[in-house]
Amino acid sequence: MTDMTLQQASELAQQLKQEIAKAVIGQKQVIDETLIALIAGGNVLIEGVPGLGKTLLVRALAATFSGQFNRIQFTPDLMPADITGHTLYDMDTKSFSVRKGPIFTNLLLADEINRAPAKTQSALLEVMQERQVTIEGVAHPVPLPFMTLATQNPLEQEGTYPLPEAQLDRFLLKIYIEYPESAEESLMVAAVTNHQTGNQLNISNVNAIATPETILAMQKLAADVVADNSIIDYAVRIVRATRDWQGLSIGAGPRGSISLISAARAMAMLHARDYITPDDIKEIALPVLRHRVGLAPEMELEGYSTDQILSGILEKIEAPRQ
Repeated sequence: MTDMTLQQASELAQQLKQEIAKAVIGQKQVIDETLIALIAGGNVLIEGVPGLGKTLLVRALAATFSGQFNRIQFTPDLMPADITGHTLYDMDTKSFSVRKGPIFTNLLLADEINRAPAKTQSALLEVMQERQVTIEGVAHPVPLPFMTLATQNPLEQEGTYPLPEAQLDRFLLKIYIEYPESAEESLMVAAVTNHQTGNQLNISNVNAIATPETILAMQKLAADVVADNSIIDYAVRIVRATRDWQGLSIGAGPRGSISLISAARAMAMLHARDYITPDDIKEIALPVLRHRVGLAPEMELEGYSTDQILSGILEKIEAPRQ
């Protein structure tokens, strides 16, 4: 099924959502945004306090997909070679061979990425940008599609290291996962405590309905979604506004504009449209930009959030008329 229509791709995306929702109760926006990142061929950073289902979301996504999935638990003593792999000398053959690390996979869960120091975090920089890993000077491509799904605890938690700006910029989206609604939490408690031991939500009823080939076909269709010049101009005006907006100390770079269009293309494809609307840009702007800008210290002291400042920018920048 590598030759698919836009309608077929949109229907498959809806089916993926339904499969993930079998394991992840509620969190509809989080599921949508994760799928947008997958379809856009980007990486995603998921932030939330422990116990909200960040890891479960990634495991459920992996279960819908017949490709490879690896998980790395980031800890303060994790070394870069534990992620990328290393060369070994074989005494029998008198030669060096490469032992590839867990990074060689389709979906990589970097769990609690900010529990490891910057040296270890940076082991992901090359693969997130170039889809390859250099070991002892030799570049090794990773299987496609490739996506890093990193989870992190809020920075105010003990034992966390902030991600460097260069690394943050390589994530297409930063997604917040919030506490569930009351009704959703009741459903979750019922699901976990009914006829099972332990406290894990079950993903055994999630079906694999996509292959690496179908995901690549969806990504190709999304890349062909039309971005009118007026839409590109609108995205660029939003991103440029972050660079001298009162309340922001750091603005987004050109990768912010590129990511805004890439994510909006995936969103349009989810809705079976072959063109981007200004609403697509508005809807995806916060997860695309919130990790690429910095809040001015005085705004932090007054209790403002990055999302509030970005929402103010979206209100002021005039959208093109369709």
